[in-house]
Amino acid sequence: MYYGKCLCGVIKIEVSGAIDSIIHCHCSLCRKSTGTAYATNGFVDINSLKVVKGKEALSTFAFKPGRNRHFCSGCGSPIYSSNDQDKSRIRVRLGIFDSEIKEKPISHNFVTSKANWDNLDDNLPRYEAFEPNRQ
Repeated sequence: MYYGKCLCGVIKIEVSGAIDSIIHCHCSLCRKSTGTAYATNGFVDINSLKVVKGKEALSTFAFKPGRNRHFCSGCGSPIYSSNDQDKSRIRVRLGIFDSEIKEKPISHNFVTSKANWDNLDDNLPRYEAFEPNRQ
């Protein structure tokens, strides 16, 4: 069982099944919808997702007919996306989970669309918290 919530905590979800085909998507749509270099998404069976709190706070944006992004109307956190042509599963944004996820990403996708400042093979320093010079 996986547990997750939006940034403000109004929406809480549970996923009772496996998360499949986890990818880091670098397409411009995912970059724009997250405001980050890429989105990490995984498929779940529609019957394994349960919105346990805040269903009324879910808003939907159809960026193409039948392609919907579902997010918190309060804090804007992306929760999942759905596709009318594949109603058996949804694609969940993995950043919303508080649980450790046992499944791992399988690929970086749409790398030709990646942000020009994003270097997947960089050797930048890594810190456990803020960078040392940040106040």
